[in-house]
This record gives sequence, C-alpha cells and structure tokens, in this order.
Amino acid sequence: MIHNTAIISNKASIGNNVTIGAYTSINDYVEIGDNTVIENYCEIGYATPLAENKKLVIGANSHIRSHSVFYQGSIFGDNLVTGHRVTIREKIKAGSNLQIGTLCDFQGDCVIGDFVRTHSNVHIGKESKIGNYVFIFPYVVLTNDPHPPSDTLLGVTIEDYAVIATMSVILPGVIIHEHALVGAHSLVKSDVPPKMVVAGNPAKVICETAKIKLSNLNESAYPWPKHFHRGYPESIIAQWEKEFGC
Repeated sequence: MIHNTAIISNKASIGNNVTIGAYTSINDYVEIGDNTVIENYCEIGYATPLAENKKLVIGANSHIRSHSVFYQGSIFGDNLVTGHRVTIREKIKAGSNLQIGTLCDFQGDCVIGDFVRTHSNVHIGKESKIGNYVFIFPYVVLTNDPHPPSDTLLGVTIEDYAVIATMSVILPGVIIHEHALVGAHSLVKSDVPPKMVVAGNPAKVICETAKIKLSNLNESAYPWPKHFHRGYPESIIAQWEKEFGC
C-alpha cells in the first residue's frame, strides 16, 4: 500500500507488498525489497555526489520508521529494522538483520555484518568496520579522525560478538576484538584483546569476560550467546549450541 501523498520516482524499483507512508519520498536509484514497510515522512535515496550514482538497496522484510533519511549508494540485507529519525549516509554495506535504534547516525563507507544491534543515539564514524552479532548500546561514538580536523580517517573495527556498553567513545583506528566487552563510560584508546573486559578513562583491561557472572545465576555472563537468544532464528541458536554449549 502506498499512501497518496508519497512521492515515488519512476527510476525506483519497488518490490511486492511494500507499504510506503504519508509524505515519504522514494528518490532515484532506490531498490526496495518485498514486504518492506517505510513509515511516514521518510526520505529514501537522498541524492549526494559521494554516492557516485550507486543504488540504495533495502532488503526484503525491512521496516524503516518515521522521519528517517537514507542516502543513495548503500546496500542493506534483508530484515533491516530502524527506530525513528535515523540518518544513514552513502556507501554502507550491511548484512542481514541489522537493527538501528532511534536517532542513530551512520556515516558513509562503513561495512557492517549480520545481526548487528545498535541502540538509540549511536554515532558510527565513516570507515568503521563492524562484524557479526555485535551489540552497541546507547550514546556510543565510534570516531575516525586521529587529529581533528584533518583529512586522515582511521575507522574503528569491532569484531564478532563484541559488546560496547553505553556512553563509551572508541578512538580512531582502535580494534575491539571478538567477544570483548567495553564497560560503560569508557574512553578506548588502544586495541582490546579478545574475550577481555576493559573499562575506564582511559580504558584498561579489568579481567576476562568469563569471570563476569550473571546477577541472577551463578554462571558466566559471557560468551553471551550461551544464554541470550531473544530475536535470533532457531538455526542460529542451534549453531551456538554446538559452538558455545548453550
């Protein structure tokens, strides 16, 4: 269903069973997959020369909430879900099942894996690289300029299963290795080893993640796929059971 106030370019490709809300604009070089919902007052395929006339591709079964802006030139896999008022820049390549919280700002030229979850008010700097099954909690900032303002960009890398807790800032070029945990309000200036907890300003290694216990159970909270399965398909949970012994 397309609302009668929506503006759809004749250069856009709209899949089957797509819903487009009131006063939403679908611009040139946009491809929207089947069964996608785009709510009211969105701007999809915002033109920018930085996109180099590349398509914006939104995968099937996605849901983009009201007042969101997506620039031209990015590719998103199936099952994309956003909150309200997100801003997504050009030339992002993202996998499936990406969740973007309300008021997030993703800058261009980023690579994002599958099943990444960012909560509200997260800023992803240009040239960031994010793996699979990553959690990024509210008000986290991934920076990219080592001596601002400059033309040097060093994107942050976050590897699979890493967790970045609320209000943390990750400085340019830092690598957060797999299964690591960054504690809340941390300023991370150097690489974080795999399966380690860092916290503080500047962040320092605290302990192995396996030493953190769930508050309601006498068992380790990490790796988190051992006990947290909400929103993941049975096939992924079965894979975790083999890998982590859930």
